[in-house]
Amino acid sequence: MTARIVTYTDPPWLIEDGKFDSGLATVEREVLGADVDLRFGPHAEGRYQITSPQMFEQVSGSEILVVYRRQVTAELLDAAGPRLRGVVRQGVGIDNLNVPLLTERGLFGYHVPDYCVDEVTAHTASLALALERRLIPQHQTLKGGTFDIYAGGAPYRISRRTLGIVGFGRIGRAVAAKLGAFYGEVLVYDPHVGRDLAEGYRAKAVDTLQELLSRSHAVVLHCPLDEVTERLIGADELRCMRPDAYLLNTARGKLVDPVALGTALNEGWIAGAGIDVFHPENPHDDPEWKPVLEHPGTVVTSHRAFLSEDAEGSSRRRVAELVRDRLAHRVPTVGLLSEEAART
Repeated sequence: MTARIVTYTDPPWLIEDGKFDSGLATVEREVLGADVDLRFGPHAEGRYQITSPQMFEQVSGSEILVVYRRQVTAELLDAAGPRLRGVVRQGVGIDNLNVPLLTERGLFGYHVPDYCVDEVTAHTASLALALERRLIPQHQTLKGGTFDIYAGGAPYRISRRTLGIVGFGRIGRAVAAKLGAFYGEVLVYDPHVGRDLAEGYRAKAVDTLQELLSRSHAVVLHCPLDEVTERLIGADELRCMRPDAYLLNTARGKLVDPVALGTALNEGWIAGAGIDVFHPENPHDDPEWKPVLEHPGTVVTSHRAFLSEDAEGSSRRRVAELVRDRLAHRVPTVGLLSEEAART
């Protein structure tokens, strides 16, 4: 009997202390069993070689691919060969899954849309409250040897301020419930949902992004990345914001123009920013992010809003179960993206 090949192109949980260890794939082997030939993408010095020729060799013969950061391309699918049935994204975002291509090829596509809602909302709230309460300058000043209650300036009373949420999907709604409790008003902009939904979360829908930006003191981005939302926040949008407002992004790095954000911070168009996501992934790889990273009014983290031991464990198990079910010709519906292929 020919082995069922499943290839994980770049699973981050197999890299520990800068070293790759396939023995850490305990959950995947438990769920998939001994009948599955479990493979992993090429790696060197603690990094996956996601664009290397060796990647194409490694995926050859795969029945299912599991991707993390690796972009799904025609070349990757061709390299996998005729046995390929579909691709699973180990994460929430789908911008690298290339759903139109999978649909065109008759392949199924999945992601895990809700495994880290608690983590992302808590992280978003942490960034917002750190900015509102000026925690970073307080921390740095006191650690530096000076006791000064006014370091960073006097904060505003949050209950008199307005929270604006761009994108009202699973995470946006959870942010309204969690972080919205601190603010006096919550505004929502999402052209894909009806205005009544926002009222169910004690929020108010607005008709335009500009209205939300001009009225909000803290703007949080929770919309998906696509052709419409790429560089959604640029110079024109930042100029719409209040000078005492903060911009927060824990969604996708490409939603924000880094040059415009750096200018907005340095020229005082906005008061500060909390950023967890960048493009490229490491902002130090692109000098356009340098003014943002160095500005005293920013709080930045290394794309970890989704991270917790519980969330990572849930994601790994759920992905493995999706793969197991599709190998058994079962069709789970949670996370299904390319519906045309669901019948195959």
